[in-house]
Amino acid sequence: MSHSKETKTITIVGSGLIGRSWAMVFVSGGYKVKIYDNQPGQAAKAITEIRKQLEELQQAQMLRGSLGVSEQLALLSCHDDLQQALEGAFFVQESVFEELEAKQSVFQAVESHVGEDVVLSSSTSCLLPSNVFSRIQNRSRCIISHPVNPPYYVRLVELVPHPDTVPAVMELAYGLMTEVGQAPVRLRKEIDGFALNRVQYAIIAESWRLVKISIEDFLHNSTLNVLFLACTTVPKLQCIRYTAKRRELIHSSCLAPSGVCAYTDKEDGIISVEDIDLVMTEGLGMRYAFIGPIETMHLNAPQGMSRVLLLLLFEYTNSIATSPLLSSPPLPRALPWLGDVLSNMIS
Repeated sequence: MSHSKETKTITIVGSGLIGRSWAMVFVSGGYKVKIYDNQPGQAAKAITEIRKQLEELQQAQMLRGSLGVSEQLALLSCHDDLQQALEGAFFVQESVFEELEAKQSVFQAVESHVGEDVVLSSSTSCLLPSNVFSRIQNRSRCIISHPVNPPYYVRLVELVPHPDTVPAVMELAYGLMTEVGQAPVRLRKEIDGFALNRVQYAIIAESWRLVKISIEDFLHNSTLNVLFLACTTVPKLQCIRYTAKRRELIHSSCLAPSGVCAYTDKEDGIISVEDIDLVMTEGLGMRYAFIGPIETMHLNAPQGMSRVLLLLLFEYTNSIATSPLLSSPPLPRALPWLGDVLSNMIS
């Protein structure tokens, strides 16, 4: 499965923030991009917004790619007709709001207008491919390409296959994302939360524990409760309208004048809300921008990862009762293969 920038096009379905961002990424790599939206006039408005952003990026000397603004804009077109938007496309990137029914309907409609060799890709951040593509007849060409918001600045893309996705589709998506300057990672199979959000949620969960805020405490404030529930029951993009107000309420309700979280048990709480954020922004975040957790462990021990794994195994077998970090579920599940990993590394 191959493609050519000169003869084929990428179609973006959905002209919201993610759709516009994808369009900017793809044209920066020299690809022709058609933007489709089922709301008349929205795709045209998207191009107007993209033009504004590209001009600002050029002025700030942050424009991506080797093409200038006018050259990138010349690669863009807007469409209110789906069939017209899909003509000549080799890759379709769905970017509608995060609602399963909506995405399923989009792909069902798209499939009726494209050939068997066209790759169907979704931007979903949490819905499993087996659900998103459940109404598709040929699921072998389906894949999740989950960008990190904002995709133009944060280059990671999680590629998650449907159980029926063929390797050639994964390779095409990986090659495309790499070519346009993104940083794709390949998941071997689907899993709830994919990779980024699972790591993110683990960090968030430990942050909650260190600050000693429980969900019950957080929701004790009735106004926060209403806003939180609203954001769990409406489509993702509609939640954006609550963000600024929630941030204002969270700041005024959770932070006492002293900077210590008002909901924290001051005798048991380990750290303040402000300081746990600093742990990430001035510490781990700075480190992980350049080097990942596994590589950090490998370089941080005199004998590399083999030494780290030996220490983990020793700690688990000898101090499990006094080591709450190592007694959490992830390590015990990992233990069956620790011995094999150590044997391979030592040999």
